[in-house]
Amino acid sequence: MKRQPNAVDFWRGFALITIFIDHIPGLFYAHYTLVNYSLADAADLFVFLAGWSLRLMADGGGRAMPTRDIMLRLFGRALELYAAQVLITMLAIAMLALTAIELSNPLLLEWHNAAAVFNDPVPAHIGLALLTHQLGYFDILPLYVVLMLMAPVFALIDRTAPHWVLPASLALYVAVLAFQLTLPTWPVSGTWFFNPLAWQVVFVLGFIMAKGDAGLGAWVRRHIVPLRMLALPIVILGLLIVRFDWWPDPSDVPNPKLFFIADKTYETPIRLLQFLALVVVFSIAFPYIRKLADWAVLRRPVDGLIGLLAMLGRNSLYVFCVGSLLSLLAQIVRYYYRGTVGIDTVVVISGIFIMALTAWLAESRQRARPAPSTPPRS
Repeated sequence: MKRQPNAVDFWRGFALITIFIDHIPGLFYAHYTLVNYSLADAADLFVFLAGWSLRLMADGGGRAMPTRDIMLRLFGRALELYAAQVLITMLAIAMLALTAIELSNPLLLEWHNAAAVFNDPVPAHIGLALLTHQLGYFDILPLYVVLMLMAPVFALIDRTAPHWVLPASLALYVAVLAFQLTLPTWPVSGTWFFNPLAWQVVFVLGFIMAKGDAGLGAWVRRHIVPLRMLALPIVILGLLIVRFDWWPDPSDVPNPKLFFIADKTYETPIRLLQFLALVVVFSIAFPYIRKLADWAVLRRPVDGLIGLLAMLGRNSLYVFCVGSLLSLLAQIVRYYYRGTVGIDTVVVISGIFIMALTAWLAESRQRARPAPSTPPRS
């Protein structure tokens, strides 16, 4: 039985649609997404909510699960994510190859870091299998895979010494920023766009905040009103920095510089703090959105919006994979038709419709599973 709409699924659905739009460069509607008004963006929200879901998995849905079963469950999830990444990457490469053939334009084979796959396929395919070579805009799932491989460690610490989960995460985060630790790419030299060693702190914060009966999560809930008062100026400051280009000059800040600049790869403190402020401020939004659904005039459209986003959030892996491929397809369509507002409107509406259809089909498949048969009476 599917779960009813809730804040986590709603905001995860919001993040999925936003990521889909943001992954189409030049799209008209991309001017109105979170990244244009905040230091953080939908990627932060997606990873934070992934950590929140980790809590639900690690706690076994309220059932007391043996530690071994939880470890196997988390590793299984990491394997599922890895398989999804390999699949959508292969499909993306095929889409680029087919487009290059049909449009007689070999330059399309160089889109989004794909050149190595066609120019030097043997090491490039090894890199794709190892996740050390990633296509542009297809680099969030590799981050998620590594975070899920780290998840058993955090879940084990949480079971044995729960007060050490956040200090351990922060210690790794500080070391990464201080010494610029990262994961290298291969065979094309470089580093991961999303550094898992830094982004794990967002993941862990989601994991901790989801625990409402103890620890930091419980403390935040008890003091949410004064925290919102403190967070609101931080949100506004982030908006002003983005809108008026008040970014700090890296040459003017002391070392280690990553502690004082806004950098997405390392999820630097400025970005992380503003994201947490966003979470605190907008944690009040979903209950009011639900209240709108109680108004007679707005009941259907608001209920429909809540239901749509929650359905996307409940089926996030399927929707994310389809959305990633749709973003690439939209880029190809805009390239061919020289993107206009009309084309962009069709792209967004069609993309959201297909993502919703994907989620609906996933849930229909679950509903269609036959109930366990009972032995016939004698």
